[in-house]
Amino acid sequence: MTSKKKAAAKSKKSVKSVAKKAAKVEDSKKPRIAVLIADDHSVVREGLASLIGRKADMTVVAEAGNGREAVELWKQHHPDVTLLDLRMPELDGVGAIKEIRGSNENARIIVLTTFDGDEDIFRAIQAGAKGYLLKDVPREALMDCIRRVHAGETCVPVHLAAKLAERVSGETLSGREIDVLKLMAQGKSNKEIGSALFISEGTVKSHVKAIFAKMNVISRTEAVASATRRGLIQL
Repeated sequence: MTSKKKAAAKSKKSVKSVAKKAAKVEDSKKPRIAVLIADDHSVVREGLASLIGRKADMTVVAEAGNGREAVELWKQHHPDVTLLDLRMPELDGVGAIKEIRGSNENARIIVLTTFDGDEDIFRAIQAGAKGYLLKDVPREALMDCIRRVHAGETCVPVHLAAKLAERVSGETLSGREIDVLKLMAQGKSNKEIGSALFISEGTVKSHVKAIFAKMNVISRTEAVASATRRGLIQL
């Protein structure tokens, strides 16, 4: 190789090196994604905080142990993205989403939970969640979801989106039918349900029949099991 070619090659390497350094400096100047973590299990919070803390483009600004605390910390820190469990004491995930978005409708919230019932997903998305993930999600998929939601996208895995679509297209139980279903789950008879809801036993029977038809079940046990799995009721 001639001296001119060597010089040219060296010059190219030098330009690339300078470009890489400039890119690194530029990346370091970008504000990191501020994340609020809300989960009532300390081990989960600590694990998520450690995972997110290792990412150069993210930082954990606060951790909440219940839904009420999540709302208060959100108002205090105004994070870019909130990771929120669905089942929490004092205020559940859906309630927290509603209150946070009541303060700012542009709040970006991802539900991270173990519950994959179609009703759970529907209620969370309806309340304003921009993402819905299960806790067994791969780590990089979680990080990708945080980045996507921060960028203004919606992040719901295909299999959960399918459940959401099924819920939206299916028949919905009325509020009264849900009340009857909850009391059925407690083992109450039609007469006891009627007394509790101040309706006749005949009306209760009509509600039970409608519940069976809408849920495509043939017994109280099956109805309660299906309702619990879907997130319609909590035992």
